[in-house]
Amino acid sequence: MPGFELFGDAERKELNDVLENGVLMRYGFDGMRNGHWKAKELERELERRFGVKHAQLTSSGTAALNVALAVMGVGAGDEVIMPSFTFVASFESIMASGATPVLVEIDDTLTLDPAAVEAAITENTKVVMPVHMCGSMADLDALKAICKKHNLLLLEDACQAFGGSYKGEMLGSIGDAGTFSFDFVKTITCGEGGVVITNNSDYAVHADQYSDHGHDHLGSDRGAETHPILGYNYRISELHAAVGLGQISKMDDFIAIQRRNHGVLKQALSSIPEVTFRRVPDPEGDSCGFLSFFMPTAELSNKVVDAFKEHGIDAYWNYYNNNWHYIRRWDHLKDMKSLFPLSDQLKEGLKNIRNQEFPQSDDFMSRNISCLIKLSWTEDEVKDRAERMVTAIKSIL
Repeated sequence: MPGFELFGDAERKELNDVLENGVLMRYGFDGMRNGHWKAKELERELERRFGVKHAQLTSSGTAALNVALAVMGVGAGDEVIMPSFTFVASFESIMASGATPVLVEIDDTLTLDPAAVEAAITENTKVVMPVHMCGSMADLDALKAICKKHNLLLLEDACQAFGGSYKGEMLGSIGDAGTFSFDFVKTITCGEGGVVITNNSDYAVHADQYSDHGHDHLGSDRGAETHPILGYNYRISELHAAVGLGQISKMDDFIAIQRRNHGVLKQALSSIPEVTFRRVPDPEGDSCGFLSFFMPTAELSNKVVDAFKEHGIDAYWNYYNNNWHYIRRWDHLKDMKSLFPLSDQLKEGLKNIRNQEFPQSDDFMSRNISCLIKLSWTEDEVKDRAERMVTAIKSIL
C-alpha cells in the first residue's frame, strides 16, 4: 500500500468513460450515461471478491462507519466497544451516531483484547467494533464468541486491512457488517471513498437509502422517489468509483506484492533476537500492508526510530507518539471539544476518559514500530531496505 503508487491505464480508462458521458453522480441521469454505472460495477465486484451479498459504496471510510452504525440501529444510550489503538474516525463515527465509545485495551495483535472487551460489557453495550490495524486481524473467533454470548453485534472496521482474511473468510465479511476505506493511502484507493459490506439484506436496503438522503431508489425518476427513512449525503461520486474500479482489477497483484516485500523485511529482522513481531491470529491471512514489530523496551524503540532516520529509512511509525492513532494524544476527545453541544448521556459516558489508563496498551504501543510496505519497491530496493533496517537496529544494541 498505497495503491496510488501503481496508477496506470486501467484507472485512466474508467475515468475517461465517466468524463466522456459527463455524469459524475452515481444516481439518476440514466439516459446520459451510455451504460456506464461505475459505482454499481464496483459494488458488484466487491461483493464477488469478498463473498458477500451486499456492498454499499460511500464517500469515505468514515462515512462507511457512520452508515454501518446507523443501519445496525446504534444511537443515543448505546455503547460501542472499540480499541485504544485505531484512527480517530472510529470514535468520531460512534459519537456522530449519538452513542458512547468505550475504549479498551489492545493485546499483542495490536487489536482488541478479548478479555478487555468482556470486562467492558454493560447493559448498554450494543456493538463490538474490532479495528484490523496495520494490515492484520483481531482475534475474531474470541470476539464472535463474546458477541454471541452477550447478544451483541460485531462491526469490523477493516479500513487498514483490505485483502486480508481470517481462516478462509475475507476480513470485513465475518461480522454483521464490515467497512473499508478507499482514501488516498489505502491498498485500493478511489482518492476518497469507502464501502459497507454485509450479508444482511435489511442493512443493505437501509444503507442504500441512508447514504442518499433516505431515497428509496425505486423507478427511474429520481424526483419521484420517496423517503422511507431519514438520511444524509454519504454518496460516492462516479469519478471516485471509476478510480476504484480500475484499482480493484489489480487487487490480487497488490496483495501479492505486499506479502513478498513484507516477507523479505521480516526474514531480515528475524535475525535480531531483541526483535519480536506482533501476533497474527491467522498468519496466512495477513494482508501485509505493514510490518509491525516490538523492541524489548520503549527506550530501545525510541533509539531505533532515531537510528532509522540516520540510516535514511522512511515510512515507519511509533504510534505511541502519534496524534491520530492512539488515545494518548487524543486530547480533543478527552476534553470533549465539540463545536455543538453533546448529549448528557454522551458526556456522562466520556466523563472519566481523561483519567482512564491503558497500561497494557501503553506497553505494546511504546515498544512498537510499524513499517509501511510499499508497492513500488523493486526487489533490490526491498533487499537494500532490509539490510539498512538490520544495520540501524544493531547499531543501538
